[in-house]
Amino acid sequence: MFVLPDESRRLFKDPFGTLYPEIEAALPHLAGRTVYSVGDVVTHNLQKNGIVPAIAVIDGQTMRSPCDRLPEVKGDLHQGEKTRPARSRTKLIQALYDALAHPPTTILVDGEEDLAVIPLVIAAPDSSVLLYGQPHEGVVLRTIDAAAKTAAIGLLAQFTQVD
Repeated sequence: MFVLPDESRRLFKDPFGTLYPEIEAALPHLAGRTVYSVGDVVTHNLQKNGIVPAIAVIDGQTMRSPCDRLPEVKGDLHQGEKTRPARSRTKLIQALYDALAHPPTTILVDGEEDLAVIPLVIAAPDSSVLLYGQPHEGVVLRTIDAAAKTAAIGLLAQFTQVD
């Protein structure tokens, strides 16, 4: 398990990509690209606009409350193990790598899914895009490239691995 120390949490407050107030503003940037999503509302809104993410990571929650806009499960369903805030399980990371080989896949996390963004950026192919929700602000779109991977590796280095 990877644990984010309290003193490093500030590094995860700012958007890790371009922030759009509404998903409709991000849609033109998705054309011809493989799309990944983290979050129930983002995934739901993508599906509502006819986009099926290659990998969707959801947890049935939005801002730690039950989500009223649950996305449809598309493709394979992988049910992950329990995660807690500021923690990412090794099994979740492995599920992301497995899902890359078998899209579309929905990964249902029992707990917090937000930290899936970092390993997904590292694992995803260049030129693909990742979208996730930024609470009370909108949706973040990150194009996967060498700079994104380097930044994600730097963020992952903030975690402590414990077993």
